[in-house]
Amino acid sequence: MPNLILQQLADLDAAAWDALVPPQQPFVCHAFLSSLEDSGSVSARTGWAPAHRLLTDADGTLRAALPAYVKQHSFGEYVFDHGWADACERAGIAYYPKLLCAVPFSPVTGPRLLGDPVAAGALVDQLTEELLEQGFSGGHINFTDADADSIMRGREGWMERLGCQFHWQNRGYRDFQDFLDSLSSRKRKQMRKEREQVAGQGIEFRWYRGGELSEAQWDFVFACYANTYAVRRRAPYLTRSFFSLLAERMPNAIRVVMARQGGRDVAMAFSLVGGDSLYGRYWGCLDEFDRLHFETCFYQGMDVAIAEGFQRFDAGAQGEHKLIRGFEPVITRSWHYLLHPGLRRAVEDFLQQERAGVLAYAEEARTALPYRQG
Repeated sequence: MPNLILQQLADLDAAAWDALVPPQQPFVCHAFLSSLEDSGSVSARTGWAPAHRLLTDADGTLRAALPAYVKQHSFGEYVFDHGWADACERAGIAYYPKLLCAVPFSPVTGPRLLGDPVAAGALVDQLTEELLEQGFSGGHINFTDADADSIMRGREGWMERLGCQFHWQNRGYRDFQDFLDSLSSRKRKQMRKEREQVAGQGIEFRWYRGGELSEAQWDFVFACYANTYAVRRRAPYLTRSFFSLLAERMPNAIRVVMARQGGRDVAMAFSLVGGDSLYGRYWGCLDEFDRLHFETCFYQGMDVAIAEGFQRFDAGAQGEHKLIRGFEPVITRSWHYLLHPGLRRAVEDFLQQERAGVLAYAEEARTALPYRQG
C-alpha cells in the first residue's frame, strides 16, 4: 500500500480524513488540525512543519493516517525531552530535526494512529524504516490512547514513556453541591470559601458556544490567551486567526466562559467538548483577582460538566493544585524511537527508572484527594 506524506492538510478532503477519526475526539479532526495550519500557528516557520503520513489502497482509498510534524525544537509538546536534546548537543549528536506524531500544543490523550489498526501499524513500520533516510534522529508519538498503545506495544525499537495528569470525574453529581457533599468537611469548606471570595468581588460568569461569540469577543479571548504568555515574556503559540477559523469550522465543539465585573469582561477560559469529555484548553485574565483562576478554570468547568452530562473534565497538563480540588491522577503514555544506539540505550535506562517513579507518584498523589473515606 502506498505511503504518502501530506504537507498541508487542506490538500486532503476533510471527509476522507475524518472518516478515520473517532467522533468523540475533537483534536485530531480535520477542522482542528487544518485551523492550526491555515492560521499560521503551525508551519515550518514556527518549527512545526506538517508531514502527515497517509496509507492508501491501490485505488487511492485512505486506510490509515498519522498527524505528524517535522520538529526543529521541543516546545509545545508537553512530553519533555529537552534533557535528551541537551545530552545530544554535548555529545555532538544532532537531535533535530525529529519526527513527531501529536496534536500541536495540546497535551490531550487521544487517537494518534488513525484508521484500520493493521494499516496503522503498517504505517508506523514504514515510518520507522524511513527515519534514517529522511534525516531524522528519531520518531515520537505523544499522548496515545489505548488503541494506539495496543498497536505500539511490542513494536521493535519503540520505547514507552509514562506521564501523569489530573482529571476530574463526574460521578453522576446532580449539581456542584452534590459534588461538595462527597468531600471531607475541611476540603468542602475550602472550596466553598474560594467560590465565595470570587463572588464577593462582584464577578459573574456566562458560558458561550463557538457560534455565539462576536469577532470583538474573540479579540478579547485572544488578548487573554496571549497575556498568559506575555507575563512570562514569551510569544503565544496560537495566532488570532486560529480562534476565528475554529469558531467557523467546529462551533458546536467550543465552550467559552467569560468572567465579568462591573459591566466589562475581565477573564476567560476556552474549552472543547467531545464525546463524554470536557477539555479545558486556554485561560487568561487582564487584571489580578484573588482566586479567579481556580473559579474560571476549574469550578466553572465542573459546573458545566455536570449541567451538560460530561463524565470527564480534563483541565490541562499541569498542576498538583488540582488534586485538592478533586482531580484524580491519570497515567498518560508516549512512544519514542531513537536511531543513535548510545542515546537509545541511555534513554531506555532512564525510562525504566522514570516509569517506577511516575507510578509511585500517581499512587501517592491519590492520598491527597479530598474525597471522604468509606
